[in-house]
This record gives sequence, C-alpha cells and structure tokens, in this order.
Amino acid sequence: MKYAIVIFPSKKLQDLVNSYRKRYDPHYALVAPHITLKGAFEVSEQDTEEMVAKLKEIAKKYDPFTLKVSKVKSFAPVSNTIYFKVDSTPELEGLFDSFKNELPGEQPKFNFVPHITIGQKLSNDEHSDVYGQLRLVGIDHQETVHRFHLVYQLENETWTSFETFDLGKE
Repeated sequence: MKYAIVIFPSKKLQDLVNSYRKRYDPHYALVAPHITLKGAFEVSEQDTEEMVAKLKEIAKKYDPFTLKVSKVKSFAPVSNTIYFKVDSTPELEGLFDSFKNELPGEQPKFNFVPHITIGQKLSNDEHSDVYGQLRLVGIDHQETVHRFHLVYQLENETWTSFETFDLGKE
C-alpha cells in the first residue's frame, strides 16, 4: 500500500489554499492542502501495524508547536510550483528526520522545505504571472499543530487519512 505522512492545516488555511488550488493545481481533487513530512512510500499490509506503532512512538517525542506561514515562494527554476512557505521549526525538522531515518522508503531527492502547494505544473508564462500576483497579496498566518496524519492512496489516486497521531506525551 502507498502511504505518506502529512500535516493538514486548519480549515481556515485549507480554504484559503484551496481558493488558489482550484485554479492552479491539477492535483486539487486528489488530496487536501497539506505539509508533506514524508512523501509517498510503500509498506506491505503485514508491516503496516509495526509502522503505526513506530509512528505513535515518534509522535510522543514532539510537543504541539506553532506553525507560521509567512510568504509566497516558488521552486522555479526546478519546477513551476508556487507555495506558501512554512517557517521551519525544530519540531518540523525533527519529525521530518525521524520519518526519513526510521521508516521505509527512499531518501528524499531534495532538502526539506516546509510548504503548502498552491499551484503546480504551470506554464512558464502562467507561473510568472500568478507568482507575481500572489507575492503582492502575501500571507501572514499562524496556528498550533497538534497532530500529523498517515494517509494512503486509493485506486482512483486520491489520498485519504489512514490514522491520526497526536503530538506529545499521553
């Protein structure tokens, strides 16, 4: 089964992100707005229970933390992806490293850049236009993160929550 680990932001932030994703992200209908902590990886059904136990252990190591979304950025020229930049925190970095080092799957191709995608697979002209407009609008959002989610991919390529893990000691 194909899994990933994400943080879903508040409904307020998801609504704002989706107001852009509807127009600029072809993956809009496949997954809710999120911050990817571990990209797609395969785990057999028989190993899922062990992985869930490991995720519970990792969740206990990290307390809830403040998520700050501070500006609009782009991954250009690597890709024409536009995103809300999420300020890095020790908790985000620690979760990312724990998942990278303690769970199956390939090592990430790129350094960890916490973000929420608002547009991708744009033409060069569209990217330039949309990015210029969104940078002027900007964003300044803050909220507390209490949990992360193990999601899995369905046959129709949509992603749905498998299990939720609360941060902090029980």
